[in-house]
Amino acid sequence: MDERMLRLGARSIDLSRELAVMAIVNRTPDSFYDRGATFALDAAVRAGVAAVEAGATIVDVGGVKFAPGPPVPIDDEIARVVPVVRELSPLVAVSVDTFQPQVAAAAIAAGAVVINDTTGLRDPRLADVIADSDAAVVIAHSLAAPRTVLPQPRYADVVTEVRAFLAERLDAALARGIPRDRIVLDPGHDLNKNSRHSLELTRRIDELTTLGPPVLVALSNKDFVGETLGRDRGERLAGSLAAAVWCVTHGARIVRAHHVRETVDALRMIEAIIGWRQPARLEHNMRPEGNS
Repeated sequence: MDERMLRLGARSIDLSRELAVMAIVNRTPDSFYDRGATFALDAAVRAGVAAVEAGATIVDVGGVKFAPGPPVPIDDEIARVVPVVRELSPLVAVSVDTFQPQVAAAAIAAGAVVINDTTGLRDPRLADVIADSDAAVVIAHSLAAPRTVLPQPRYADVVTEVRAFLAERLDAALARGIPRDRIVLDPGHDLNKNSRHSLELTRRIDELTTLGPPVLVALSNKDFVGETLGRDRGERLAGSLAAAVWCVTHGARIVRAHHVRETVDALRMIEAIIGWRQPARLEHNMRPEGNS
């Protein structure tokens, strides 16, 4: 288990004794799960505030979905994410899901303290932007160029190959000047992977935690959950929570989630079982004998 502090700008998280939830807020009209429910600025801000109230440690704001599609102009992406960052950054650590250096720079200037890069720092200029700031980075594994199709992805051993990729990208981030205590690794469930690959990554998540930095898992409502259980997009909460609990009990420390309150409750229960957290109240069988 990693016992160092994770620095997020002026904030720090002690991930040796805390499990963190990263809430998802999509300012996209076509996100895979919410289908544009938080595309409007006021809806995105409300969702972010609600996530904070539900216990999220980080709120991740995205202006472009991962799935293949036409490029979104950089100015449009900035216009989508920066107003949300400005509204939420006084309340919570804000992450921005982007692979564009210009978007990252604008988001950090507006108050973002995490850049969540699903391309694994494919663009070294993005690493430079992060290194020149106080922001942390989430380095995710994916193989295809941004927003392009990788049909029928193949791996000889998906865990070994993902681990090697993340190790190489970790070294690249350190070489570019990003401090180790501002780096998070994400195996990229479903990103250029089929459901068997994602299940194998989940099963062997502990092999990735040995790289050192904290591991984030983005499992929420993913297709591998739906295909495993035969559940449609709106019926995957139980499977998502089961996968999250497995991952954190095998070393992951941050869970990216759509259903914040339910995920927070699951992780707080794990913390209490481990002994990191006391019950919120203690009443059952605690009253003096004879008192009702």
